[in-house]
Amino acid sequence: MPFSLIDILALSVFIVAWYGYTVFARRKAKTTDCIARSLHQHRIHWMYEVISREVRVSEAALLANLERNIAFFASSTLLILAGIFTLFAKVETLEIVISSLPFAAEVNHLAIQLKLSLLAFIFVLSFFQFTWSMRQYGFLNVMIGATPFDLSGTNENLTAYAKQMAIVQDQAAHSYNYGLRSYYFALAAMCWFFHPFLLIFMSLWVVYTLYTREFNSKAVKAITAAQSLLHQERQLKNEKTPSA
Repeated sequence: MPFSLIDILALSVFIVAWYGYTVFARRKAKTTDCIARSLHQHRIHWMYEVISREVRVSEAALLANLERNIAFFASSTLLILAGIFTLFAKVETLEIVISSLPFAAEVNHLAIQLKLSLLAFIFVLSFFQFTWSMRQYGFLNVMIGATPFDLSGTNENLTAYAKQMAIVQDQAAHSYNYGLRSYYFALAAMCWFFHPFLLIFMSLWVVYTLYTREFNSKAVKAITAAQSLLHQERQLKNEKTPSA
């Protein structure tokens, strides 16, 4: 048997931590101020502004910048996968290196191959998320290009259209976030090569880090406060529009 009971326990904690946090964050974001919830509102405001602009050069530049960031991670993921597959041919060397480390758990040939397979699987998932995010940003570019110009902001059809554009952008951002999250948990999975208890600790540490950054960081508070200000400003603008 390649894995001990402690290894199986550590792998179970890793899977539960990743899947459990994903479900938890998705549900909590519907009722609690966080980065995902607040940025969704910002995207709606942004798409409202797109409709009122006849020249949309700034939108094209901003979206191109977002796509460049995602393309960087997508290409980096392919390089990482190439490195992981190369390690499959160096399992014996990797086994010697790990065995020479202090406090490292006992390893065997098959266990290392399975751990490398786990890492490869994580980065494959990450690559799919990044490329899907890039495609959705491409869809958004098409929608923005097709958006009519409406300075008044009173056209209900265009308002609903802006919300749909925000949804597409939101889904693209979620895919990007899932890809980045895979990188976080891949770092935890790397610790399994040294000791299963280290995998358990790092899995919980990643969950704590993600929760703190997404729900309880200074950035979240600032983004949420800014979103409230934008909402108030839009309400004032809507109140003034009929009388104009």
